[in-house]
This record gives sequence, C-alpha cells and structure tokens, in this order.
Amino acid sequence: MDAEVATSIDFYIGLSLAVSSCLFIGGSFILKKKGLLRLASKGSMRAGQGGYAYLKEWLWWAGLISMGAGEAANFAAYAFAPAMLVTPLGALSVLVSAVLSSYFLDERLNVHGKIGCLLCILGSTVMVIHAPQEEEVDSLSAMAEKLKDPGFIVFAVCIVASSLVLIFFVAPRYGQKNVLVYILICSVIGSLSVSCVKGLGLGIKELFAGTAVLKHPLFWALLICLVVCISIQISYLNKALDIYNTSLVTPIYYVFFTTSVMACSAILFKEWLRMTVDGALGTISGFLTIILGIFLLHAFKDITFTWDSLPLYLRQVPQSSPWAQPYTPLPSHGFPEDRKAPLRDTANNTGAPPEVTERRNNGTLTI
Repeated sequence: MDAEVATSIDFYIGLSLAVSSCLFIGGSFILKKKGLLRLASKGSMRAGQGGYAYLKEWLWWAGLISMGAGEAANFAAYAFAPAMLVTPLGALSVLVSAVLSSYFLDERLNVHGKIGCLLCILGSTVMVIHAPQEEEVDSLSAMAEKLKDPGFIVFAVCIVASSLVLIFFVAPRYGQKNVLVYILICSVIGSLSVSCVKGLGLGIKELFAGTAVLKHPLFWALLICLVVCISIQISYLNKALDIYNTSLVTPIYYVFFTTSVMACSAILFKEWLRMTVDGALGTISGFLTIILGIFLLHAFKDITFTWDSLPLYLRQVPQSSPWAQPYTPLPSHGFPEDRKAPLRDTANNTGAPPEVTERRNNGTLTI
C-alpha cells in the first residue's frame, strides 16, 4: 500500500512539474521572438543569416532563462513520471505560446486556432489517461542495460546520421525556404536529449538517496550528450523562430518532437508491449487529436474568421444542401416605357436600337 501511495505521489509531482514547464517554455518563445524582432529593427545580422547579436539582447536572455526554468521542471518531471506521460503535455506550451503571441506579437488567433488549442488540450488528456507504463527503470545500472539494447543502438545511429545530413547538406540549401528543415533537426536531436534527461534524473534521485552515482561513467556521458543536444536544439530553434512565424514554428515543432520522443521511448522502454488494445487505441487517438488541433492552429491562421462572423457563415447555406430554402425571386420592378434603356449591340458596343443591321467583316449582323 505504501508503494502505491508513493507511486501516486510521484505521478502528481511529475504532472505538476510538466504543466509548469509548459508555462515557462510557452512564454520563452514569446520573449525570444520579441528580442529577435528588436534586433531586426536595429539592423543587426539576424540569427537566420548566421548572426549571434541576440546574445547581447536582454529579452532573448529572459526567454532563455524562462526556457531553462521550463526545461529544468521538465527534467525533474521525467524523473518522477513516465516519458509517455510528460511529453504529450507539451501541447500546453503550444496553447500558451499561441495565446501570448496573439497579445504580445500581434499574431492573429482566429476561431480555428482557438478550436485547435482546445483539441490539443483534449488530446493531451486522452493520452495521459491511456499513457503506457514503462518498465521499471529505477537506477543508472538499469538504464545502462536499456541503452545496450540493439534496437535502441540502431535507432540512435539513424538519428545521428540523419541529423548530420540535415545539418551539413540540407539546412544550408533549404533551411530558409522550408520550415521543416530546422524543426526536424531540433526534433530528432530532442528525442536523444529526453533519453539523457531520463537517465540523469534517475541518477540525481539516486544521488539524493546516498548512492555514489558521480563515479558512474554513464552519468557524465549522459550529461555531455545532453549539453551537446540542447546546444544544437537552441541554435536551430533560434533560426526557425527568426525566419518563420511563432504560431507556425511552435505547433509543428511539438508534433515532430513528440513523435520522435514517443518512438524513442517505445524502443528504449518497450511500453507498447505491455499495453492493452484499448490503451493503445486511446494513446493513438489522443495523439491524432493533438495533430488535428495543431493543424487547425496554424493551417488557417491567415483566414479572417471570428466569433462575430460565425452567424453569417451559418446563414449562408449552399443551395445544394437539403436544408437550403427554395429560391424565391424578388418582385419585379418594371421600368416605365419611356425610361427603358435601349438594347445594345454587344458585338460593336454601340447603343443602336433593335432592327439595326451592321455590315462588318463581309457579313451581316442582324439584331
């Protein structure tokens, strides 16, 4: 019974940390974007062009500190709760970022966007309810055994190879033309950083319990890997934010990052093997609901559609609809005989009256 209570407490601690991290991370996008916009107005070299002037901008640093606080809370959440529970809650950061950008960056959030935010919340809730429970990994030694799994080694090699191709060959050519390039780099690298965070979180818990984890080589290897991964993510996320709209970058980044983390977590911890059919369907349905919400959030962002215009759209029913009213012509308002306009010859755009014959192009045109 005590073990169940401890597990329940850990669950709610991890849940609270995950939600707070979303608030910090969602706000960090706004602060960073404001800092980058201020630099652009001053004529400084932009981050998308390889400049690093944002290092002198206090708003950018405020955004970085906010993101650091969010990542720290997220870091701690992974130590108390499964990755498949913590990661989907990142949709809340999309909601926070979208709402704040509409107020502070003058980026429009129409009805479609608001419905998309609601779907993100509902999808996250469904995923939390049906989240698979990962295998018992409560120490660095157990984590080391997981990392030796051949399936995860192949996955990690593919991630590193694809990241190198994107960074050195694809990004220089297509990075400023396609928003997916920079976001893909951040997302695939992020899947490895989550694994590092999970291992380090377990190590820190052991450290507070009195275990000498600082002598474990894996602890320092995970720390170095985490620093490298986060550095790459920050660099390419700055480039994406500098070039593209925040309401576009944030949701797409969430979809790709969550998908990568789910794949990494499934391979590393093999939660799906222990799930029931309804649990698997619930998890997939929740994730698809989030993707639908993300799509509504950014696909129709340039369409002017507000709550005030909603009744107008409802009244305009297509004639082919079974609910459409039959067509009723307006009453005829005839003109007096002396005010009737003369019929025009549309061929030569003259005002000739009827029965006028014009000889043109060796032919006769009779009106």
